[in-house]
This record gives sequence, structure tokens and C-alpha cells, in this order.
Amino acid sequence: MIGILGGMGTQAGLDFSSKLAKLYRGKLDQKYPLFVLYNKSNVPKRLSQKKSYKKVLKSLLDGCLFLQKNKCKFIAIPCNTAHHWYKDLNRKLRIPIISMPNEVFNYAKKNCSFKSKIGILATESTIKTRIYHEIFEKKYSLIKPTKVLQTKCVNKAIDYVKKGKVKEAEKVIKPAINFLLKNKCKKIILACTELPVAIFAYKSFKKVKSSKTFLDPNLILAKASMLRYKL
Repeated sequence: MIGILGGMGTQAGLDFSSKLAKLYRGKLDQKYPLFVLYNKSNVPKRLSQKKSYKKVLKSLLDGCLFLQKNKCKFIAIPCNTAHHWYKDLNRKLRIPIISMPNEVFNYAKKNCSFKSKIGILATESTIKTRIYHEIFEKKYSLIKPTKVLQTKCVNKAIDYVKKGKVKEAEKVIKPAINFLLKNKCKKIILACTELPVAIFAYKSFKKVKSSKTFLDPNLILAKASMLRYKL
């Protein structure tokens, strides 16, 4: 059984669960994957400050232990920023957590040319903690938006999705996307799990899967989860 630690935010956890089901839907109910979604929406804000690290770690660990006790084989966390706590969480569990950034990197190696420019749209905490930079920077050049675009476009889009204002989010993120494309980024990582909701909300699932521009960590994590599930 797949354990999903969601709630960061709730829309992101639901988006991941939906993609998991759509990717591997069966003709019968019994053919769908077994999973437990723990919508742990009371996890403190995933800030990069050291003083909040232990509080967030405890809350994330409580959620992971809940999934472990309920006989999950492994855990998927559809929140990029939460992977700042990945190593410490893994040390305290008997079951593994799939690393979202590692899975995105493995996907990029198969689909992106060596040393090419890859854009990244993420929370400020994900950028500051270098969750993706540490993995990607030896093989690729990661390009992020300007501070102004981060504040006015990326942060606002994430906030809008959390509030259920998806149309507004879709509109406000466009200047940041255009900036990365103008800077010759071949791919753009949607490194906040609210952003696929903003960009793909009004598109068919077929278009989500076939996108040549965006790397969707939720979709990539869903595929990796099913490969492990079938083992």
C-alpha cells in the first residue's frame, strides 16, 4: 500500500492522488492502487529558518509514523519544500520515503541535454535550501525568476491555489514562465506542487502527460510510486 503524506497544501495532495489514479486506472475498482492519503494540513509552514526546523520535523515525522503504522510499504510526500527534512525523516523510519527531487533529476537525465538550461519555479524556501540545486547543478544550469517575479508571480500563484483561486493563479504565473522561456530554458520544473494545479487545471490529463515544457514533480512522483508499488 502506498502512503501519501499530503496537506502541504491540500490541493497538492489531491492533485497527486488524482494523477496516481488516472495514470493507473483499472476497468474494475479492484485494479486501482491501494493508498492511504493523510491530509496533514496542520504541518507548520515549511520555512528555511533553523528555529522552525525541529517543529516541522516532528510534525512530518508524526505523519510518516501514522502511515508506517497503517502498513504502508513506502511514503510519497507531494511537497517539494518538505524534502528539506528528507534525510532526517528517513533515519527515523522503517519504511522508505521516495525522494521527489531525485526522481525529477532521474527524469531530467533522460529528457534534457547535458548542461542545458532548466528553469525552476518554487517556493522561496525550496530555493533557499537548494533542494534542487544540490542535485541538478553539476549537470544543468538552473535558472530562477528575478526577485520581483518571485514575489509578484510565483508566490502569488502558490497562495492563490491554496485559497482555491486557480484561475487567478494560472494568470499571475505567466510572466515568470515567459521570463524563463526568454532565457532559453528548455524545461521548467514546477518545484512547488501547487503550480501544476495552476498551470494544468483547465487542460486535459493527456496534455499534462505530453507537456514538452514543464516537468511536473507530482506526475513524476506518481509514476515512481507505481513502479515501487508493483515490485
